[in-house]
Amino acid sequence: MTAPARTRPSSAAGPRSSADLIRAEEPVLAHNYHPLPVVVAHAEGTWVEDVEGRRYLDMLAGYSALNFGHRNPVLIDAAHRQLDRLTLTSRAFHNDRLAEFAESLAALTGLDMVLPMNTGAEAVESAIKVARKWAYEVKGVAPDRATIVVAADNFHGRTTTIVSFSTDETARAGFGPFTPGFRVVPYNDLAALEAAVDETTAAVLIEPIQGEAGVVIPDDGYLTGVRELTRRAGCLFIADEIQSGLGRTGTTLAVEHEEVVPDLLLLGKALGGGIVPVSAVVGRRDVLGVLRPGEHGSTFGGNPLAAAVGSAVVGLLETGEYQSRAAELGVVLRDGLTALVGRGVEGFRSRGLWAGVDIDPAIGTGREISEGLMREGVLVKDTHGSTIRLAPPLTITGEELHSALGALEKVLSQGV
Repeated sequence: MTAPARTRPSSAAGPRSSADLIRAEEPVLAHNYHPLPVVVAHAEGTWVEDVEGRRYLDMLAGYSALNFGHRNPVLIDAAHRQLDRLTLTSRAFHNDRLAEFAESLAALTGLDMVLPMNTGAEAVESAIKVARKWAYEVKGVAPDRATIVVAADNFHGRTTTIVSFSTDETARAGFGPFTPGFRVVPYNDLAALEAAVDETTAAVLIEPIQGEAGVVIPDDGYLTGVRELTRRAGCLFIADEIQSGLGRTGTTLAVEHEEVVPDLLLLGKALGGGIVPVSAVVGRRDVLGVLRPGEHGSTFGGNPLAAAVGSAVVGLLETGEYQSRAAELGVVLRDGLTALVGRGVEGFRSRGLWAGVDIDPAIGTGREISEGLMREGVLVKDTHGSTIRLAPPLTITGEELHSALGALEKVLSQGV
């Protein structure tokens, strides 16, 4: 029996309200997210506007995908110009924008080669494949025996391979059987890491700062220790900077805080400027060079539109302006949060314009605080119970940042 066709609501009935649109999503969208009840229709810079015209200060920036603000004019212009010329060729052919993108990104990161992909999870999956192939062809690991060491409480994406080494049961439960070949050790524990590395180890894959875990920052010297350990062990150091990279922490890359250079660097989110999904594995020539035609690919990876936007993103970062803003305003953020400790904030971790804030559970959950801030015109997102994340666009002003901190103080003082 053929199911009856679903009738779409007529636009003649007038614009649909936020409540209408949220209700309309319920029967037709898979329930893989639990968004805040705000329906964004327009955005500019650090501000978004819902369908009723209410304005909100965006303090999440698409989990760092919008580091340069909504509809950054430089990036929008680059996208418009490319849309009028060429959007996709697939990698069956060359395109005239890809070389510039790869050259500029390699130069920005101080590495040799670029493997362009689309999503962050694709970049992680690609790095896993490259690391394994390098282990077999260069290190001499026996076939199908390569291992990769990762950290507990990691977040590298949600594909079946990636959730295989997640310690978050919400991400894992119900999705087995899991991919073998991974060893999990505590984050920020060099002794445990050293004990897990052996002759089968292809790579150590970590986030320089764990974002989804609540902006967890390792001790000084940890990243240096990881770099030294992997060098001694003859395995690769893969740094996942999909959230932490591209200006967020006050430097181009978070590993720069310890002057560490990984063998493979994973980038995404902000690389697409909030316009198109763009990710990349950037690395040493002798590592990425193990790939040969036909062994890996992506129809949209390195497409001309993505390359044009990505090149414009690199151009913004080459000025150093956004890194400096994140460093300077990061002090304002840190000082403002310090003043709230003991007044509804139990503790926080911050670097640059990025913070994980632990709320006193007696006041409310992270979700409840996020909803309270939404009512005050500020958008944030919770993680892991009573923690909220702050990651505003790097274009935010000092006045806007003080306003957001004031809203947080108000919500905490009133309770939920």
